[in-house]
Order: sequence, then structure tokens, then C-alpha cells
Amino acid sequence: MTPERWIDPFERAEGPPPDTLMAFLRWCLGGSLKVTGWAGVVSALAGTLEVLTAIMLGWVIDAALNSSPDGFFTGNIALLLGVSAFFVILRPAILGLSGIMQSVVVGPALNNLILSRLHRHTLGQAVTFFDNDFAGRISQKQMQAARAASELMVDMIHTVAFALASVVGSVILLLTIDLRSAALLTVWVVAYIWLIRFFMPLIRSRSKARAASRAMVTGQVVDTITNIKTVKLFAHDAFEDRSAIDAMTHYWGKAVDYGWLSASFRFWLMALGGLLPILLVGITLYFWSVGTATPGDVVAAGAVSLRLAQMTGWVSFTLMGMYSNVGELEDAMHTLSPSHELIDAQEAVEMSAEKGEIALKDVSFSYGGGPGGLDHVTLSVGSGEKLGLVGASGAGKSTLVALLLRLYDAEEGDVLIDGQNVRDVTQESLRRNVAMVTQETAMFNRSAFDNIRYGKPDASMEEVEAAARQAEAHEFIVTLKDHKGRVGYDAHLGERGVKLSGGQRQRIAIARAILKDAPILVLDEATSALDSEVEASIQAALESVMEGKTVIAIAHRLSTLARMDRIVVLDAGRVVEEGTHAELLAKDGLYARYWNRQSGGFINVKDAAE
Repeated sequence: MTPERWIDPFERAEGPPPDTLMAFLRWCLGGSLKVTGWAGVVSALAGTLEVLTAIMLGWVIDAALNSSPDGFFTGNIALLLGVSAFFVILRPAILGLSGIMQSVVVGPALNNLILSRLHRHTLGQAVTFFDNDFAGRISQKQMQAARAASELMVDMIHTVAFALASVVGSVILLLTIDLRSAALLTVWVVAYIWLIRFFMPLIRSRSKARAASRAMVTGQVVDTITNIKTVKLFAHDAFEDRSAIDAMTHYWGKAVDYGWLSASFRFWLMALGGLLPILLVGITLYFWSVGTATPGDVVAAGAVSLRLAQMTGWVSFTLMGMYSNVGELEDAMHTLSPSHELIDAQEAVEMSAEKGEIALKDVSFSYGGGPGGLDHVTLSVGSGEKLGLVGASGAGKSTLVALLLRLYDAEEGDVLIDGQNVRDVTQESLRRNVAMVTQETAMFNRSAFDNIRYGKPDASMEEVEAAARQAEAHEFIVTLKDHKGRVGYDAHLGERGVKLSGGQRQRIAIARAILKDAPILVLDEATSALDSEVEASIQAALESVMEGKTVIAIAHRLSTLARMDRIVVLDAGRVVEEGTHAELLAKDGLYARYWNRQSGGFINVKDAAE
């Protein structure tokens, strides 16, 4: 196995992420700790090289002072060869290995390992999780957490292990000179640690506040760009600019607070670091003056003190970054760690929906007690039956479909498909058995081919093209060309399919549903964005697609439902009428009123108020 694969960058985590920092980190890093432990050992070994460098330099100085100029090289050949081998072979080899562990083995793998785990967990969240937050903010939190956690671990390996080994080695070196030198260094280290302990919690909290504010800026900007057409149509550039500036101003204030703290920390750190060479070199010179230290000891102490002073700044800035990452990690953790609200039952099985029979038994659901939903609905749809759903906005039509797909769990009652409760089957197998075309068509910024093949990931080009032809989409797809020169089925559609008209997007969505070929087909205003001529041609295609399938069709344009086997009328979350088109007209009830008052085939807005 090559070094870059020593850590599996896409290994799955067990269970959901915890909501406490150390447990969250263990969840993120699980499976990688053995390799990262060895990386820490290599880094610590590299840290001891700094002390060995000073010791060898002292040996060479003492050897030079104890030898005559003409006999120095001949009398110290073994020492000089050993020192040369150390600097040319051993030191580069260990430092190179440490670099490989950091830059090849650990760093890239950890970032992908953590990001893939967080992304999988986020994908498993219920739709309400995404409804309650900015899409940009959620994605920012995923990237922020992965970067912060991986950088935190790399810094622990590369800096902390390295620095600790250097400090311990330096203390041991000074013990060989005089106990008081080692004691002096120990006192300095204690002062250094106290300074860090004082500043780091402040840095952590301010970093957390800065990260939260930055994520809000990202969410605000992404929200504006996502809805840029609405912004342009309402001429609200200035309003969106003010909203973004308000978010940026808040972030700027948090960043300035963090900056002042950082500058103060650096000042005191540099002052303390500058004191170290004076103390160590000064005391070693004193020992030399009284005859208890050699000139080589002075050189070694000077080299160690200068290196530690330089390392002080490097290590402290790294620690500041680490605590900053801890703050960002805590901020992201609270957004990303909530457990899934909708989970598969422990004994969930794969759904088999060969018949496609649907039954709702006394089902109730409300959106947190708000308007909309269903109120004790009982409804059966037979195998192969074509059912139309009619009702004013908020009557419960889309809620019924959402419960069927288990995007939400019913608060009361049961939803069954072929006698199987949707709670007792896996969510993926449930949704594989239902194809849906929505009024708000969802497009990925991928090729037309990929967008259609989303309904059947292993479909061939011939199958994709056949579905597109059936959905009346092939003719416009072959004329597509994107900004990179890709044409036809290879052309990318832009974010959310913005490069297509509403009717074109809906035809691709219909082609996707055709390709999926599920036993249950849900049409939620599937032809609402089409002109009458195209709708007529697609209606013929849909009728052939609906053959042998159980269909639930929602439409405000009642003419599209007239040929359904049965029509159910919902009002305020209840079933108030059902029957064929002719039977409902004969009842002269709510459906008849909708039909008589529709304009251009749509339910009149007045009906919603009556």
C-alpha cells in the first residue's frame, strides 16, 4: 500500500457525531490514530535533531580549541565524518520522512476523511434540517470543520510533538552543563506555558465568534446569489448590498477583536522569547568564567537558546492557530452534530412494491402546530390506479406526498405501500420505488445526460436518449451549448438549471422520472410550466408512462386530471370529496365550484378564501 493510502480518506464513521469537542474529534479521526501516532513519533524524533545539532556544534568547537591547527583534521577525522554524516544523511532523511508523514500521509487524508464523514451525516438529515438554515452556511460549516480538525491534528504532530521533544532534549543538554542552567530553562518554560494558558482561552472564544460571523456572511452571500434573478426582478441590489454589508460589518468587528488579541499575544511572546538567549548564554558564560563550562558548552547553549527563541514564535503562532481551529470546530460542531430526526428502524427491511398499492390510515400531520398538513386522513389507492388530488393551496396535497415518501413522519396514523409501513422499510428503498416530478424542478449543475440519468445511475446513452424523446426533451437538448463549448447531452445546465426555461427543466425532470421506471409515479404540477401545445404532447407521453403504474397527480389545472380514475378533493387537511370527474361535477360540491370558477384551467384564487 502506498503511503498516501495508509489512512483511508473515505472510511465511514460509526454512529452519529457527538456534541462534545473531544468526542467529536475522536469521531472525526477514528481509524487514523495509529498512523497519526507514528507520525507524531517521527516528528518528535525530528525535534531531537535540533538538540543534537547544538551538541555536535559544541563538540566541534571544543575539538578545535583542544587541537593544533595543523593536526585538527587528522586528529578528529572520526568526529568530522560522523558530524558530516549526521548533517548530510541522517538529518535530511528524518526531516524528509517527517515531511512525507505530514504532507502526504496525514494532511490530505484527514481532510477528506473528516469532510466525507460530515457530508454523509448531513445528507442523512431530514428536510427540516435544511429548511431551517442557509445552504451556504451548512456547506461552509462542513468545510470549516474538516479544515479545522485536520489542521489541528497536523499541528499537533508537526509542531507540538516536535517542540516538546526539542524542549526536553534541551533540558537534558543543559543538565550536562549545570543543573542551574536546566532549572533556569524550566522556569522560562513555566512562564511560557502560563502566557499561553492566559491567552489561548480568549483566542478560542474570539475565534469561535469570528467563525460564526463569517459563516453568516457566507450564508447571506450564497442566499443572495442563489436568488439573483429575484433580486434583479425586484431591483433590490441596494437592499441586498446593505444586508451583506451588515453581515460583513459584524464579521469585521469580530475579526478586529481577534486581531487585537493576537497582536497583544505576539508582543508578550516575543518579549519572553528574546529573554531566553540572554539568560541561557549569560549563565553559561558565567560557568565558563569560573571554569565549570567549556567554550563548546557556551556555543551549544547559545545555539539551543536561539533555536528555542525562534521556535517560541513559530510554536506559539501555531498554538494560536490550533486554538483558533478549536473555536471554529466548536462552532461548526453545534451546527453539524444534531442527530438525524428521521432514521431507519433498527429492523428496517428493503421495500418491495410490486403492486404499488397505497393506504393512509387515519393520518395526521402538522408543521410544528402551524398551518397546513393533514387531519385524520384515510385514503386507499389501488394497484395501477390513477388518482388526482385537488385542493386550494395549503389543503394538504404536498403534505400527503411528503408523508408517502417519508420526508416527514406522520404524527398519527400509518402510511402503507403494499401493506408495508413506510416506517418499517429503509428510506432509500422506499424512495427507489417512487418516481416524482415536482412543480419546482431540481437540476444539478451537471450535464443534461447526468441530470436525466439521475433517475437510473447505470443507464446507457440509448436509454437516456429514449427517455428524453418520450418527454419531448431530445429536440432542445441537442441544441444546447455551455460556456466551455460542451454541446448536446454533454452541455452543463448551470446551477439549478438556470440556463433552461421552466418548461425545459420540467421536461428533463419528466425524462428522469421516465428513466427511473418506479411502480409508483407522483406528478406534482408536472406540466404547470409547459405551454398548451407541449403539454398536450407530453400528456400523451405521460399516459403511456403511467400505464401499469400507481399514479398520484396533483394539479390546479383541472383539465389535466379529468381522465384520472378517481379524484380526491382536500380542504383544510381533510378529504371532503372523492369520485370521478363526472361524479364530482354531478355532486355540485367544492370540486364543481373549482371547475366552474377556474380561469384557463386553474383553480380560482377566490376558492381558497371560501
